[in-house]
Amino acid sequence: MVIIKTNARITLGRFIFVLLISAFLVSAQDVPFGRGVNLSNWLQTSKASQIQFNKYTKQDLENIKTLGCDVIRLPFRLNDMTTGESGFEIDPLFLYFLDQIVDWAEELDLHLILDNHTFDVETSTSPQIVEILVPVWRNLAEHYADGYDKLYYEILNEPHGISDELWGTIQGEVINAIREVDTSHFIVVGPAGWNSYNNLQHMPEYEDEKLIYTFHFYEPFIFTHQGASWTDPSLEPLSGVPFPYNPVTMPTCPDELLGTYIESTIANYQSEGTFVKLAQQVLVAAQFANVRNVPIFCGEFGVYIPQSPADDRVYWYNKVRNLFESYNIAWTTWDYQGGFGLFEANTPELFNYDLNLPLLDALGLNQPIQYEFEIKPDSIGIPLYKDYFGPNINVSNYGIEGFNFYDNNTPAAGEFSILWTGGDRYSALKLDFIPDKDLSKLLASGFLLELWIRGETPGSKLDIRFLDTKTENPDDHPWRMGVTIDESFVTWDNNWHKIQIPLSELVEKGAWDNNQWYNPEGKFDWHSIDLIEIVAEHHSIDGRSFGFDDMVIIDTTLSATKENQQYIFENFRLYQNYPNPFNPETSIIFSLPASDHVTLSIYNIMGELMTVLIDKNLNAGEHVVQLNAEKLKMASGIYIYSIKSSLGMRSKKMIYLK
Repeated sequence: MVIIKTNARITLGRFIFVLLISAFLVSAQDVPFGRGVNLSNWLQTSKASQIQFNKYTKQDLENIKTLGCDVIRLPFRLNDMTTGESGFEIDPLFLYFLDQIVDWAEELDLHLILDNHTFDVETSTSPQIVEILVPVWRNLAEHYADGYDKLYYEILNEPHGISDELWGTIQGEVINAIREVDTSHFIVVGPAGWNSYNNLQHMPEYEDEKLIYTFHFYEPFIFTHQGASWTDPSLEPLSGVPFPYNPVTMPTCPDELLGTYIESTIANYQSEGTFVKLAQQVLVAAQFANVRNVPIFCGEFGVYIPQSPADDRVYWYNKVRNLFESYNIAWTTWDYQGGFGLFEANTPELFNYDLNLPLLDALGLNQPIQYEFEIKPDSIGIPLYKDYFGPNINVSNYGIEGFNFYDNNTPAAGEFSILWTGGDRYSALKLDFIPDKDLSKLLASGFLLELWIRGETPGSKLDIRFLDTKTENPDDHPWRMGVTIDESFVTWDNNWHKIQIPLSELVEKGAWDNNQWYNPEGKFDWHSIDLIEIVAEHHSIDGRSFGFDDMVIIDTTLSATKENQQYIFENFRLYQNYPNPFNPETSIIFSLPASDHVTLSIYNIMGELMTVLIDKNLNAGEHVVQLNAEKLKMASGIYIYSIKSSLGMRSKKMIYLK
């Protein structure tokens, strides 16, 4: 414990030096992992059927590992991923997804924290939650009891509105339930009070020896959460709060927050918004770990991007990270992508183009080379949905509760189809291209939108439409180009029907922007497409149901056979190099059915990696890569060239003869 006499003068430098020296006295037990990220907003849905599973792939986990991370915290709403109160069995679809992620982590040797993020910021944790937590964790732990050894169970994210004593008792019951079926995996336990470091001291001294204690850190709150809408009161009016405190740039309290606790917090920020205060707060967690002699882990820390000063945000991360590591506190930042993420603001958040390099440096992470991104016209078909949504598509929905993305009741093809069973008028399924797409070449080449559809209610109508990208021009709007699907296209007899709509036959529909309707003006731009949406434009979906499957933008010459459709969705092509044998140069040619992250590697005949020719995002289409064996100092012999993307891996042999 560092004691500072109140009648003594001490400089800031001396105080920090003494405080950091104290790390040798309060260093926590080792945690099996060190640093990582939260993969948020992936599995955090209210039911498994609404998870967009391929939002992240194994490639994303590989990317995270290349940053220097060894752990991923995986938030999901475990309490909602069950079959209900009759035993709270885990939904098989959720386990199907989770098992794949666990397998990826094991293949990549990453630690994986299964975080029960059944969490509502507006609702206090119920004392009856024990009746759910005990069976769901017993069931999940039984499923993984003999599985991957670098798997961890985090009982509940940020319990709040419940007493420390009661939460401590509930958590103890869950620990015991897990140990009935699994004695090998570590369990992550945290305090009430939103997992606050101040509440760690109130946790029971559990007897279990395989526990890791966690806390969250978002201090000072008006800096880390300025602009946040989910706080009470909302901090949306607050902007530009610096860290550390700077009297020149410090904003005054917004009128909307006068009379709230935020007003007094702003008034006291001169003393609260300092590194000294930050260090004192982290020390609380470190001292807890030292006194209890337990390992400790910060599961969340971060600064909300939109309204925080960018340089101050980077500075804060660096100071907090160094404090954690000086006390041997492992961490996962909140989050990887999104409002607190590792990417530059207002970008598509592409790994090879948009990473925030100063932030990575502040966190002590690796800084991959970044490239300038340029949208190029797509030249071959684009998969939209076949069992899963296509690559580089983010599904956002208005009225999402009415959708099941994995209906296995007689799909048109494959394992799943999309089922839509309910929603207000104007509810919609939105497929957002990340990044935006240039479809002008596909339009000129006669491509069409093809999908299977079924419905059961005569008289039904749906709109399918493209929306272009709204620019900064005040006269521009998100213009629509689409078609109404009615009984002139399909019979609503609950049977599957394939429809094909040439892009050239779509009709401009106008725009809705800023709560105002704009009639068509001939301004739709095929060079910059934001999204495709299927919309209940004409009536609500109540009492109706629709199915969709095998959705693709496809060349008319490729749409005739099932084999070619299968190619568009599930394969990409790697051609034999030419010439082969070669000396010293050869061309490697491959084609992508959609924009994707691609790695092109060369191996010797023993399977040893020689070099990586490409490791970046590429647009759809054909690509040619030149290889010069002399520059790579290759000996004569047989080599293997291998291309990998989210769609799979393809390899071929080539011969170099000097």
